[in-house]
Amino acid sequence: MNPDQMTRLFTRPDGRYVFARWGRPLAPVVFGVDDATLATVKGAIEAVVSLAGHKMAETDPELGANLMIFFFRDWDELLAVPDLDRLVEGLEALVPKLKAQDANQYRAFRFDAQGAIKAAFAFIRMDGPMAEVPAEDLALLQAVQVILLWGDDAFRDLPPLARAKGVAVLRPEIAAVIRAAYDPVMPGATQDPSHALRLAARVG
Repeated sequence: MNPDQMTRLFTRPDGRYVFARWGRPLAPVVFGVDDATLATVKGAIEAVVSLAGHKMAETDPELGANLMIFFFRDWDELLAVPDLDRLVEGLEALVPKLKAQDANQYRAFRFDAQGAIKAAFAFIRMDGPMAEVPAEDLALLQAVQVILLWGDDAFRDLPPLARAKGVAVLRPEIAAVIRAAYDPVMPGATQDPSHALRLAARVG
């Protein structure tokens, strides 16, 4: 992966380079799924966190759970979740926009004083195309999308997943980016575009 491709992975719509990784262990909780799917989702998160060389935790000392993943049928269901509007700023205004866009997923992040990720919220509307996606694929995709603060168009030309013998696997190029991004010598957060050059050098 060359530096230009790397830069696009972490570029915002306004052209700014913005990178962030988790600065603390992930303590996930999943809503709206049965026990079998819960195990699949948590297994996918553990696999991606292990790939990154990062850590999981049962609880976060500040937040309890710092990664919340919601599966639901209709965006309006989020407005009925107690105190969710306190965790996701502007939720009441956001839901109508997502409905108007016919969106099937949305992610929100919170950051610590250094700019590293301290919490993430993933919302997946299980209707239409998303309902047809195998649970294993969906779980792995969500795990990849919350392990780093990717740019909005990061996966437009290079989907993060590929298929090997009928099974969804993490594309090697994306796996290499995740490993490089969590290299201890790399910063937890930065808006310096030269960071992409350092990532590209590590990916090789």
